[in-house]
Amino acid sequence: MLPDSYWLALKEVAQRQGRNPSEVIREAVAAYVAGRSSAPLPSFVGAASGKFKDIASQADARLQEP
Repeated sequence: MLPDSYWLALKEVAQRQGRNPSEVIREAVAAYVAGRSSAPLPSFVGAASGKFKDIASQADARLQEP
């Protein structure tokens, strides 16, 4: 079930694209599902230690170093 405002917006988008609302919904659901990963991150993610603990926040400066 969709609120009326979503249904009307969906129909408008579908009409502009020359498609039916079901196609638009299937595409949106497929994109949503593809963007969600059910696989856990590898155990080593975040386990590093070393000289540059905040390397991501200093990426530009680190890239400038000789």
